[in-house]
Amino acid sequence: MTLAPILAAVALAIAPQEAVVSHQASGTFNVSITPVTPAEGAATDLPGRMILAKTFHGGLTGTGEGEMLGAMGPSQSGAYVAMERVRGSLDGREGTFLLVHRGLMDRGAQDLSITVVPGSGTGALEGLTGVFHLTIADGEHRYVLDYILPTD
Repeated sequence: MTLAPILAAVALAIAPQEAVVSHQASGTFNVSITPVTPAEGAATDLPGRMILAKTFHGGLTGTGEGEMLGAMGPSQSGAYVAMERVRGSLDGREGTFLLVHRGLMDRGAQDLSITVVPGSGTGALEGLTGVFHLTIADGEHRYVLDYILPTD
């Protein structure tokens, strides 16, 4: 009996796993939200559709483009969902990635989740995962992106 297959299996089992490094990027962004005119004959109670255009500054520099569907009721309750493609540089690494948005408002109380779509990173952002935190204060949009990228 040869030991080669056993030694190969042991070597694979103890080989170091690909390392990941946790990062945080923060900054501001400008956003333009443009309503899309509903199709002729569309029901009036359908969610509204909007086009998003963003410019990011800070640890993330670049642009975001996406579409949003949203609805708001009379009691300050509603929801929105959006998909957005970000193109630019994240702490000096160039590429693109997708963000998925889910926002709920229940009588004014907000619950917002914006997450990097797994597997969507390209270029130097391949393998990117993370969570995008958004705050708006005094009319300024701020973000903190907690993210992980495989190491080189």
